[in-house]
Order: sequence, then structure tokens, then C-alpha cells
Amino acid sequence: MKTANPSNPWPTAPPSLQEAIRRRAEEIYIRNGRVPGRDAENWAQAEQEILRESAGSTTRKMAIIVRVNGTEYIGQYNPETSDGYIPGEFGSGTAVPVRFHGDKMFVKRPNGKELETTIVKKRG
Repeated sequence: MKTANPSNPWPTAPPSLQEAIRRRAEEIYIRNGRVPGRDAENWAQAEQEILRESAGSTTRKMAIIVRVNGTEYIGQYNPETSDGYIPGEFGSGTAVPVRFHGDKMFVKRPNGKELETTIVKKRG
């Protein structure tokens, strides 16, 4: 998250993000032949690249495989919206309640909550 500083017109990023941008700006500077006077352009390009990469990481998908009557269902879910689900909550071969609705598979977790997934593959 960027915050404005009245004495500095440039927004500031959290330290770890700012450090990643600084390193990328330095890489861009070196890669482009160490041309002096392009600090602002290198920083802007680095910031854009790092923010785009970090935004992509938030949409990372995970999958769970559930076998029902001999058919395997592979359900994909987003870890950020899985209500704290941690891979490994279910032991291999453990019986779990499952319900289906269209392309969705809902797996009941040990804590009583459901893990909502989108079925991406069915092997039977």
C-alpha cells in the first residue's frame, strides 16, 4: 500500500516492497547500459514490474483431489479466499463430506466450514 508524504511528492511503499523495487531499478539501470540521469524512469519501470508481479501472486490457485465412488474430482481454490484452509487438513484416504453444485465442489472441513472449489478436472 502506498502512502503520501507531504514533504515528498513520491508515494512510499512498505520497506520490503520498496527494497524489491530498488533492486529491480538497479537491474534495469545495469541492463540498459548504466545510462546516467534515468533514475526516475528506471524506478517507475521497476515499480510497475514489481507491482504487476506481486498482483499476480495474489491470484495463485491451489487444488484438492477428492475421490467419490471411484471418480477423482480435482477442485481448484484460491488460498486467499479459502477461509484459512491449510493443505493437509485432510489426511490421505480420510472420508470427508462433499457436495456438488454445477461446477462447484464443497468439501466439509474438520472445523465445520466448507472449502469451496471449482472442479477443473474429473478422472474416473
